[in-house]
Amino acid sequence: MLLLPRTMLFLSRFRRDKGGVTAIEFAMVSLPFFFLLFAIIDISLIFFASTTLENGLVGAARQIRTGQAQAANMTAAQFRTLVCDQISMLLGCDARLGLDVRAFTGFGNVNLPAGLDNNGNLTGNLTFDPGTAGDVVVVRAFYTWPVMTPTVGTNFVNMSGGHRLLEASIAFRNEPFNGPIAN
Repeated sequence: MLLLPRTMLFLSRFRRDKGGVTAIEFAMVSLPFFFLLFAIIDISLIFFASTTLENGLVGAARQIRTGQAQAANMTAAQFRTLVCDQISMLLGCDARLGLDVRAFTGFGNVNLPAGLDNNGNLTGNLTFDPGTAGDVVVVRAFYTWPVMTPTVGTNFVNMSGGHRLLEASIAFRNEPFNGPIAN
């Protein structure tokens, strides 16, 4: 019989003690809070990486537009290095980066293949043709970005394997670096 009052006394101390309530409440709220925090960081990095890719592509494509790439007989590897120099602060210059440069006779003739196939894989249909003076050139960059946050990040996945394809493109008419523009 003496055991019951001691047990009741012991349990009543927990009912009166409010010292651990904050820790318990934080434990309940911390998981969703940190999940949302990491999702915000992940999505922000996607947008920052996309902007970095766009800016790097614009800087490198200027070499083609002004005829400097053509005058130097720039290869696809050299153009890739030029783009990589522009984006290296955030994006790696490895197999995740794909560059496609195509020349056309006019803006109405532009016909580009899709970057992804039906299974969500990069098609690999990439060429390097900087064109000549007066040509319309479309320069595209593709970058495979890993999405880190489960569930929320899946809304941003557009490739197989839980990745997002970042795509940047610029279209322009080459300047008349060799003489008059062809019509």
